[in-house]
Amino acid sequence: MSTKPLLNTLERKSILFLGDLTLIGLSLRNFVLRAVDYQNEDPLFYQIAIVGIGVVIYFLLAYIFETYNLEKVPKSVTYSIIRIFTITFLFTVSIVFVTTFFFAFAYWQLYLLVFMIFCPIQLSLWRLLFNYIFKFVPTVKRVLYIYDASTKDSLQKNVDNINGEEGNETYYKVVSTYLNSDDSDPISENKLLENNIDSLIINTRSYNHFSKQMENMLVNSLLSGKEVLTYTSFYESTYEALPIDSHNDSLYEVLQLSNNKIHYIQGIANFTFNFFLTFISGLAFLLSIPFVFLLNIFLNPGPLFYTQLRVGKHGKEYKVFKFRSMVVDAEKKGAKMATKNDARVTKFGKVLRKFRVDELPQVWSIIRGDMSFIGPRPERKVFVDKLNEVTPFYNVRHLVKPGISGWAQVKYKYGENLEDSIRKLEYDLYYIKNKSIVLDLRIIFKTLSTILFSRGI
Repeated sequence: MSTKPLLNTLERKSILFLGDLTLIGLSLRNFVLRAVDYQNEDPLFYQIAIVGIGVVIYFLLAYIFETYNLEKVPKSVTYSIIRIFTITFLFTVSIVFVTTFFFAFAYWQLYLLVFMIFCPIQLSLWRLLFNYIFKFVPTVKRVLYIYDASTKDSLQKNVDNINGEEGNETYYKVVSTYLNSDDSDPISENKLLENNIDSLIINTRSYNHFSKQMENMLVNSLLSGKEVLTYTSFYESTYEALPIDSHNDSLYEVLQLSNNKIHYIQGIANFTFNFFLTFISGLAFLLSIPFVFLLNIFLNPGPLFYTQLRVGKHGKEYKVFKFRSMVVDAEKKGAKMATKNDARVTKFGKVLRKFRVDELPQVWSIIRGDMSFIGPRPERKVFVDKLNEVTPFYNVRHLVKPGISGWAQVKYKYGENLEDSIRKLEYDLYYIKNKSIVLDLRIIFKTLSTILFSRGI
């Protein structure tokens, strides 16, 4: 018999976060009290500053390296330990750099060595303990999946999404399904008890065609502490995307994308945010030109830049600029989507793409007002027209300016075909619906993670 899950994903992340915070706080406390020589300065201000800076640095690194992404199944325990060791090493080095460069303090070498050795060890032991405990604590919710004739064809796909994709854990498992129709036998309370159901996920065209018995069962399930939610809300909260291929009431949820949360203050914050990122990227672009130009002569003969028309806000085409990474006659046989191991990409072009250097010239499009730093990836009209034939939602992504980086780019793999483009559209629509400074910051940090681990496109 299954045991009821004790903690949900958010609660477990909170425990992990509090454990990290406690250990980092203790390590920083010992560092500022014992390792730093304040040289007759009043230490209180500097101690508070170093601890505050240290906490921020650690959790930024933890976010970039995705250590709180419990849904991502780790490759191995060894990989997890190496990753936390890497983070804590960068963290300790950063703290030493900050106190040396900005505050010009000296150190008591023995205590400094203790800090740099024991901080990674205690964080690693805490992570091992956390993983060990949750091997015995029930975490997976047993699901009754309710569907109807309109979603019957996608039954297996939807069940797979609930159970989790390869390499991803949702902490939900479908143990029973139920076809809601006039001919179906009512769901009994005994069936829920026999299968130890924790959650009921409903995916029907309309939620207004339930029998009285079904409505009573759902209410009783809620009153008994069970989770009852729609497939759309499950998908959005779990995958942070919108299920555009669902044929139920999510149609109206997808169309409710007029973002009323953006007000004048947030608009100013968005402008400031984009201005700062554009300024930094612009400097990187100017500094990269001489190096790319020289290496291009020997390793990638041909024009330095290439231009192409892309579809922007409100469906208007604009000219995008990039460092050329493909052979000169890459599209002599017609337009073709780029693939992960595209033969048209030169050896030097692979290096440019790996570190996203080829994207830097798009800063000019931002300055011209055609793009934003964060937004859906711009696509060519020939592919936009094809995708509009496949899904009626594709043009919705043109409600906002396209961006150099976006939610789809940091959440999904390298897009190689129309099916991948449709899947990425789910993330683009989620971004448009939930657009905020916080989400933009998440994209920036995940972009760094994407570059570090060479994921996405």
